[in-house]
Amino acid sequence: MFQYLHLLLFLALLSSSVASAAIVEHTFEVKNLTIQRLCTQQVVTAVNGDVPGPAISVCEGDTLVVHVINNSPYNITIHWHGIFHLLSGWADGPNMVTQCPIRPGHRYTYRFSIVKQEGTLWWHAHVSVLRATVYGALIIRPRLGFSYPFPTPYKEVPIMLGEWWKANAVDVENEALATGGAPNISDAYTINGRPGDLYNCSTSPIYELDVIPGETYLLRIINAALNNQLFFKVANHRLRVVGIDASYTNPYDTDVVVTGPGQTVDALLTADQSWGSYYMAASPYVSTEGVEFDNSTTRGLLVYHGSTSTSPVMPQMPATNDTPTAYTFYSNITGLVGGPHWVPVPTKIDEHMFVTVNLGLSQCGTNTTCDGPFGARLSASMNNHSFQIPTTLSMLQAFFFNVNGVYTTDFPDNPPIVFDYTNAINSFDTSLLFAPKRTSVKLLKYNSNVQIIMQNTALIGVESHPIHIHGFNFHVLAQGFGNYDPVNGPSKFNFYNPQVRNTIAVPVGGWAVIRFTANNPGVWLVHCHLDVHLPWGLASAFVVQNGPTPSSMLPPPPADLPQC
Repeated sequence: MFQYLHLLLFLALLSSSVASAAIVEHTFEVKNLTIQRLCTQQVVTAVNGDVPGPAISVCEGDTLVVHVINNSPYNITIHWHGIFHLLSGWADGPNMVTQCPIRPGHRYTYRFSIVKQEGTLWWHAHVSVLRATVYGALIIRPRLGFSYPFPTPYKEVPIMLGEWWKANAVDVENEALATGGAPNISDAYTINGRPGDLYNCSTSPIYELDVIPGETYLLRIINAALNNQLFFKVANHRLRVVGIDASYTNPYDTDVVVTGPGQTVDALLTADQSWGSYYMAASPYVSTEGVEFDNSTTRGLLVYHGSTSTSPVMPQMPATNDTPTAYTFYSNITGLVGGPHWVPVPTKIDEHMFVTVNLGLSQCGTNTTCDGPFGARLSASMNNHSFQIPTTLSMLQAFFFNVNGVYTTDFPDNPPIVFDYTNAINSFDTSLLFAPKRTSVKLLKYNSNVQIIMQNTALIGVESHPIHIHGFNFHVLAQGFGNYDPVNGPSKFNFYNPQVRNTIAVPVGGWAVIRFTANNPGVWLVHCHLDVHLPWGLASAFVVQNGPTPSSMLPPPPADLPQC
């Protein structure tokens, strides 16, 4: 009798779970609009006439359908940052990797199910630097009948941190690519599209969050900036981190959050301070020295309901080079074992990779003057391969239709030379500085377990690189500074409750060890999410082969897939 009742309960829960899944449909019109920030009227590319674009809310198990209509003058794609896209890789979005771009005057419908993911993600353009203004929140809540693994907050609030230029960001990038140097830095940071009141002539209203004393709010913090990691604080208030990159964490209490571009943090804030108003603020964390950066602070307001305070409290922000604070935050977070969608760490490893992350140079060209070091062009590479985006056919189409000549499968498991990776004296070894341009990928068998040691280098400066892997989450087993120690390093691995991410800020002049299971056939871009580094070549891709059954094979492309 007990077994029968147990079966009935299981079937009822299964029926409820299936019934709770829905089709969530949106239309994105991408077009140029004139908007005023920092005193100037400026033409930007945006979705549905706003920056940020619309926030999308779904439940785990839902199917998301987004019709993208490109009425802008630029090619466009949309990437759903952090979504697994199980058997729906055609919807991932990176230009010339999983699709050809949506040309001006054309459209494409992204359709995918959201499976075994909850938390905060985001969507953004994945062509050129259009994600400077083409971005928005993607919020995944538990299925109907299920709850968060923490007390239900009174309200959920997206906090999108961005960058703003007084010029067309595409023009800024094109000028830098033409000269071979670094692009001009941004003119402001933003909170939910608004620069705040510290910038001269900021005409847009400051972002303001009205709170009720005693209530708890879930801040869904998203770093949508192009090229800066950011500190975030709320004056006099503590934050309890309960999720990162749409993965639940053990509660972690802090007064400061750090995010790299692409990363998200879910943090609970309780309105438990004196009645009044308090600034929330974001300022840059800059891990490299001797480079120009936007050394400014954006701020919004947290106002207790009914308060008329005219003297908000300002938080004390960390120094821009405060690596100890950044590392403490990044390294102290742990995963919620046994929580929703928790996956144990893979133990048997099939693929061992040691990947150096390098900034370097490329030749300037005949009869050309370049602005990079030594009169060369700035470049970047992984394991001495500098990635080139294809121009004739997307890599996923080449994979599916067995088209040769689009990419090669010779991305190396190790760098060509073993050296003192974090000692800058090696920057004068031209064999390391001038990496060849290639569209090389790593081929992985379906369901193989992969371990990657990511090692930053000091060839051209020492920097923290936020590395994003499309299509997968990964466990962060360990991270640290200097050269990775293969003898003593494994003793520091956290196999029990490591944090789970889709984007890892590899420590400045340091390393990180990650693991994941390649259980999703397709082509998945791996790249630095500092936007300036992608066109320089700081990328590669995983090509995951089909599995043995129809349910583990990539289906054909949709009929409206854009063509080159």
